[in-house]
Amino acid sequence: MNIVICGAGEVGRHSAEVLQRAGHAVTVIDRQQGPLDVIDDTLDVRTLRGSATQAEVLLEAGCATADLFIAATSLDEVNLLAASVAKGVGIKRCIARVHHGAFFEQRGINYAQHLGIDHLVCPEYTTALAIAGVVKAPGASAVEQFAQGKIEMARMPVGLGTKVNGVALRHLKMPAPARVVLVERKGVATLADADTIVDAGDVVTVIGESEDLDRVRKMFGAQAAKRRSVMLVGGTTQAVWLCRALRHKQLSVRLFEPDAARAEELAEKLSWVTVLNADVLDSDVLADEGVDQVDAFCSVSDDDETNILLAAQAKSQGARMSIAVLQRPTFLHLLKHVGIDRAFSPRSTAVVEIERRLEKSPVRKLAELTGGAASVYEVRVTLAATEVVGKPLHDVKFPAGASLAVVQRGDEVWLPQAESALEPGDVAIAICGPEAIKAMRRMFGARAATGSAGWFRRRG
Repeated sequence: MNIVICGAGEVGRHSAEVLQRAGHAVTVIDRQQGPLDVIDDTLDVRTLRGSATQAEVLLEAGCATADLFIAATSLDEVNLLAASVAKGVGIKRCIARVHHGAFFEQRGINYAQHLGIDHLVCPEYTTALAIAGVVKAPGASAVEQFAQGKIEMARMPVGLGTKVNGVALRHLKMPAPARVVLVERKGVATLADADTIVDAGDVVTVIGESEDLDRVRKMFGAQAAKRRSVMLVGGTTQAVWLCRALRHKQLSVRLFEPDAARAEELAEKLSWVTVLNADVLDSDVLADEGVDQVDAFCSVSDDDETNILLAAQAKSQGARMSIAVLQRPTFLHLLKHVGIDRAFSPRSTAVVEIERRLEKSPVRKLAELTGGAASVYEVRVTLAATEVVGKPLHDVKFPAGASLAVVQRGDEVWLPQAESALEPGDVAIAICGPEAIKAMRRMFGARAATGSAGWFRRRG
């Protein structure tokens, strides 16, 4: 593919590196020569100095015949305008990186549709989902976000003396629309099917309607899940996205922000979060607020060094899990040496999200479940899925180790039943074991990507 990137900053440079390494022909545009010189010295891509909001610059970059335009500067308005102009001069597809929720959430207007942009990418939003998935359970966040909170994924232990002990799943009469997708026994996780037998001591992963999962827990003899405590530091845009991703009745969230005005603003905006106006870096606030009792601590300030220091401090004081968000991914490899459990970089996440948008396959991996026994996939139903479209699911021969868990049709989200049928345009969540994914891709019309990178001339 021929790809044009607007912005030679961290995201643009990293995107160019990844895409060039994958064999694509890449041109990078920036208004400043300095960042372009860095790229010229390190990457085999073409560079062009100029404003990507101007049509003549985009035409010089080859947008009239290129396959993809990526607007990746740090300014939302520049990215939106540049992507729209690129579309206007003939680019086939365009992606714009945005930070502000007003653009990404389409408040008042669908900005992407209005400006002719194919995709909006928000690294902070995607990173928030990834962190929330670690805090909750592997795969849970992907399912909840897909289903707008109507459907949940939960892990629950199987208790002693229940009616489910020693019974195959096909014989269980679930008290609500729900299904067991994974069973963990003695540390080994296996994908569940109708013949799977559950027993006391197992841990099952269940997908079901949010309001009915407590009834499912009782059926398996599991106690109602205890509220888990999460502590965040930094009132950034990233923190707001993360608080929204963590909004759940089983999670108690506290957020520390040193600026009084910002703390008050966040308290009004995030009503389910306890916002405290305090500078935790130069005080004993973490210890006083019981950091040793929290299930997860995450530092999401705008300063990487502060996030590393606080996450390491929280872990040393007893936090069960410590997480740091870093803008510069160059620090990521250092964190394991200071006891930090996980680290996330929105800039690296942006590149991963862009790569996903390049994938034309109707089957896309969202998350991996416990132990790697199965993964969560998003499946888009097209006319090419002739084995599936219009047929009751009980007549569809899905590959062993694969099942559909949730279906979205327009604004409606539901758990498919045996008599349900898929239609073109439906989007589904599938749970697949590693041995089943190739067959699932074939079933839904996915084909291996082909093609060459094409010829290009490096511009000095």
